[in-house]
Amino acid sequence: MRILIFEDSSTDQLAPITTSRPAYAITCASYRLIDWVRRLNLPTAAEVRSYLRPIQQADFADLQDVDSWQPTDQPVLAINARCVPSIENFQTLQRLVARKASGTVKSGHDVAAILLMPQDLERCKIGPGAGLAAPMLAAEGIDPIDESLPMFHWPHEVIRWHMQLMNASLEDRIANGNYEQREDGVFLAPGAKIGDYAVIDTSQGPILLDENVQVGPFCYFSGPVYAGAGTRVIEHAALKDGVSLGHTVKIGGEVEASVIEPYTNKQHHGFLGHSYLGSWINLGAGTCNSDLKNTYGRINIEYGDRKMATEMQFLGCIVGDYSKSAINTGIFTGKVIGVCSMLYGFVTQNVPSFMNYAQIFGQVAEIPADVMVATQARMFARRKVQQRQCDIDLIRAMYDQTSDQREEVDHAEIF
Repeated sequence: MRILIFEDSSTDQLAPITTSRPAYAITCASYRLIDWVRRLNLPTAAEVRSYLRPIQQADFADLQDVDSWQPTDQPVLAINARCVPSIENFQTLQRLVARKASGTVKSGHDVAAILLMPQDLERCKIGPGAGLAAPMLAAEGIDPIDESLPMFHWPHEVIRWHMQLMNASLEDRIANGNYEQREDGVFLAPGAKIGDYAVIDTSQGPILLDENVQVGPFCYFSGPVYAGAGTRVIEHAALKDGVSLGHTVKIGGEVEASVIEPYTNKQHHGFLGHSYLGSWINLGAGTCNSDLKNTYGRINIEYGDRKMATEMQFLGCIVGDYSKSAINTGIFTGKVIGVCSMLYGFVTQNVPSFMNYAQIFGQVAEIPADVMVATQARMFARRKVQQRQCDIDLIRAMYDQTSDQREEVDHAEIF
């Protein structure tokens, strides 16, 4: 059997999270879908948006190029890249791999997975040049399977699923990882260290520190908490109630129920709660977000011109890759910040990608792609990461992909 992970036309609804990464690379409760698919140990290809293909080739070299696929008599399991990275979904995928008949798994009106037998592949175009729509077309006429594969539909759902899945995901890591239990509920990988005078509460979930995580003195942990390899937790930090940190993160202040992707810095004082931060973000000292309305009511969120009810009482901000905040920035409840934007003062509305947003000072302006390419080079150099041509090309591609967002900004209203 072969695996095909595919993005569909609804992937763009997950922007800004998916503006810079394939949907299978969204972190939720410390795992990505690709992490679970790799456990299937089968030849795997991925079909993503064209501008992300160079990044996929560079950062996911184990994935085959679907254009190189040759006809075989092997079945194909096509998996929607928006599937939630959960243990339950992994177990469903295992059952599909073992299945001997074709079938389709739906999530609402969306196709979550299609299992195609060799005879199906003779009429279905899956492979070189088929494009993103091919799995959807292949699903037509295939009988449904009585299985469930929950999927992400909107960015705030990543935070909701993260809170639900965190404990189960960390239990899986404990069972399958190389951790030493330092004390009840506290697990350290080789090279991880906790500074003096830490206060640790594992009554609601474990604390997992991966390889070479360094924790300063006087820190507070209330599980479940996961810190990826090479992460640094600054002294006096408080991490609580479901925090997932990617590798090579610098984290300080108070963080609650949030997902932070690799290479992001929030190392100074300030509150971050019920939020998602992409990669290569820097939050200036004193940056805080609100995750609760003054009325204690359910939070509505806006995506473009669409307003929807999240049914969540706690929801902070969603921030795309490479965005930055100045000191003492305040982000209001349920705000969405695009990629490559700079924030100053109070953020009272959603911010498009590639924008200098300083509404409090009457200044909102577009950031040229060249400025972000130069910023990227300086950031990478500080972390001793080589800036590749595909990284530069991604910045330019994201600038083009998000141009319509900036056209919709009502400058007259802002100024």
